[in-house]
Amino acid sequence: MADTPTHTLRIKQVRCHTHQAPLLRPFVTAARRTVAVEYVVAEVELAGGVVGQGSAAETVAVTGESAATIRESISGPLREVLEGASGTLEELSARISGALEGATSAKSAVDVALLDALGRSTGEPLVSLLGGGSGAAGELGSMVNDMTVSLESPKTMAIHAREAAEAGYHILKIKLGRDIDEDRRRLEAVLDAVPHARLRLDANQGWDVAGAVSMIQGLESAGLPVDLVEQPVAAADIAGLAEVRRNVSTPIMADESIWSAADAQRIIDLEGADLLNIKLAKTGGLLEALRIANIAETAGLECMVGSMMEPRISISAAAQLALAHPAVTMIDLDAPEWFTSDLPAGGFEQRGGVLQLLGGHGLGLDILSPDQDSSADPTGN
Repeated sequence: MADTPTHTLRIKQVRCHTHQAPLLRPFVTAARRTVAVEYVVAEVELAGGVVGQGSAAETVAVTGESAATIRESISGPLREVLEGASGTLEELSARISGALEGATSAKSAVDVALLDALGRSTGEPLVSLLGGGSGAAGELGSMVNDMTVSLESPKTMAIHAREAAEAGYHILKIKLGRDIDEDRRRLEAVLDAVPHARLRLDANQGWDVAGAVSMIQGLESAGLPVDLVEQPVAAADIAGLAEVRRNVSTPIMADESIWSAADAQRIIDLEGADLLNIKLAKTGGLLEALRIANIAETAGLECMVGSMMEPRISISAAAQLALAHPAVTMIDLDAPEWFTSDLPAGGFEQRGGVLQLLGGHGLGLDILSPDQDSSADPTGN
């Protein structure tokens, strides 16, 4: 079980700047279609001049936040409660959490920037601050990653699955939709293309209870290599999630249903899922994510640390969280492989489907300046 760092911090300034990164190809789920990601980099400068960074991607369909509202949250309420403040990480994170309702991506960006600044000031990697690793780059750890096959026609998904397998990914996360018959055809095409792949299926709330049970039981009867099914029904329908779980053998993972430690505890109490997916953009920061992982560990549940279509800064934070907590046994952190830009350098590398931390202080990343891509906002607003 992870503990919270007890260092006292004094904050000098909070600021942000905006970037945009095109994707190599469209990313499609049952909820949205993305061709480029606009994201905001939050910066927290400590009294001694050390600067840490976090980031928040525009995810209107999930968190309700656009790049504009993320900037407003960071440069408005979050800046107001932090600039000039001092306290422990718990105290400062409480300020972030209470600054405004919602805005979980913006809160997470500032929270990660705060911890990045702490790590840079103490000379420790974030994974060590969160209770894992020993500090040396080679000892920080690695985890097998998956590659997402986004929601397309069966033929297109088969092509992308084959490309992922050729790049070394043995675990594929298959996005499915609202048409169960078409979803079956998608899976048949993927498995024809890569018969030895392990599959994680993500319906993104696209099925009802009866359809989910029928679909999953059919996969089980066919003996298909499905490791888990993620969020088969609506996020608010925990009773429905539990009903699906009771009627199938395949592990059921909750994702959109979990935003907080309280959500995780409710799912556990109602026996709604076998696995929990933790995403920093939903938890509002690393400390709430740790609370979810601690609750899962106490209940004997394993966790995945996942992400939405987010840049390297966010993914580095998620990876360090994943490698810091024993309850986290899976990651879904392939988002940087979709980006045309690999900025900023450092933090981690991905080879052959394995994510490896590279060491360094804080997130281990170079500082990303406002002018490092053509779409940056040079004013910092």
